[in-house]
Amino acid sequence: MKSVGVLDTGKAPQLPVHPAAARRMLRDGQAAVYRKHPFTIILKTAADTQPETLRLKLDPGSRTTGLAVVNDRRQEILWAGELKHRGPEIKSALDKRRALRRGRRNRNTRYRPARFDNRRRGGCHGCGGNPRSGKSLCRPCAVKPANQRKDERQVIPKWLAPSVMSRVHNVETWVRRLRAAFPIGAISVEITRFDTQLMENPDISGVEYQQGELAGYEVREYLLEKFQRKCAYCGKKDVPLEIEHIVPKSRGGTDRVTNLTIACRPCNQKKDDRTAAEFGHPEVQAQARRPLRDAAMMNATRYKICDMLKTTGLDVETGTGGRTKFNRTNAGLEKSHWADAACVGESTPEQWHTGKGQVQEIRVRSYARRGRRQVCLTDKFGFPEKQGKSGVRFFGYQTGDVVQVVKSKGKWAGIYHGRISVRASGKFVFSPRNKEKQPSSFRAKEIVKLLDRCGNYEYAARNIAAD
Repeated sequence: MKSVGVLDTGKAPQLPVHPAAARRMLRDGQAAVYRKHPFTIILKTAADTQPETLRLKLDPGSRTTGLAVVNDRRQEILWAGELKHRGPEIKSALDKRRALRRGRRNRNTRYRPARFDNRRRGGCHGCGGNPRSGKSLCRPCAVKPANQRKDERQVIPKWLAPSVMSRVHNVETWVRRLRAAFPIGAISVEITRFDTQLMENPDISGVEYQQGELAGYEVREYLLEKFQRKCAYCGKKDVPLEIEHIVPKSRGGTDRVTNLTIACRPCNQKKDDRTAAEFGHPEVQAQARRPLRDAAMMNATRYKICDMLKTTGLDVETGTGGRTKFNRTNAGLEKSHWADAACVGESTPEQWHTGKGQVQEIRVRSYARRGRRQVCLTDKFGFPEKQGKSGVRFFGYQTGDVVQVVKSKGKWAGIYHGRISVRASGKFVFSPRNKEKQPSSFRAKEIVKLLDRCGNYEYAARNIAAD
């Protein structure tokens, strides 16, 4: 299932090949490495055939998005990956920055007026572009007649929080990367809507609304994600799970999502008519009362991602969560993000040929150095001392680069691989890839090879069994 992307001499994507075939072409000098993630080679001779198109499938999630490149005609999954977002980390960083700024304003220092009146969410009411400071129209639209502005008005994009919008940007980045490596001709994406109001109050609209074709599916999927698809009482996984009331209905419990959990049948029967606290699990009630943040985040971005995909000019197929689960069950695939992505939409065949391979795990890095923003450095008394270092690259390296280091003598003599944090002094901080005891710093002259340039993503591979 781990296919290698192939580009012709004009960098046009061709049909992917098996890793063994890619190694043979690299060994014979027929191709060269073009990109490492996803691994892509470029041919040294022109390709004569026109490749058939593939399909890219997406399963957006609040914390992890599943990706899959499939060949519908041959019923093959060629490449699979899982993209882990960092929305909660962005929210935490913004909260920390807000606390620091508020504390600085409230301290007994020089007064600095608030700047929130100078900022504006959204764009120009006429064209959606950048508005004038404190105005609703940009300068070109301000001089146009009102009738002309009305005719040329575009749909203003809905503003989303940075922690939410980062999911859209990450998906957009990897759609662009996969299109550059594989001949993508169509896209399938799952659009899931969680009815948070129905989760909180099941009696809101009567029986017909609750007992539709997908009655209870959104609640069940939400509970499975919240409790990590394992029994809330015994912790067993890969067993049939049932929706269980934390406070039984016979004792006044309701069908609200804050009173629901998932449990295996033995635990459900053993609990009987006791509450979770009486059953010896008071932590289940606290976990069930967590806010519906994940569901709200998916509701906010589902159409944003779909609109972004339509800008690619490809055919975009949308599917529901019920269709995805139905396809995955019939195909006999494991419950995972990449398998859900492969089963999105009506175009999914009845059976997939996965083969033996790996799933690419992609994690958004928690930091990406862009250089120092500090204008000047100060001494211990707070007075300006010298100008700040504005560069991000020293001795040809940048923070986040993966390098190979060779120490020829001393206690740490040997060969090491890992990421670096550069310093202008030439003594870099070293972060090894594994957890073994290794040196924490070294000189720039000890680097013998640059393995990978700094990027906003970290990668790992997970093996899967053949079908």
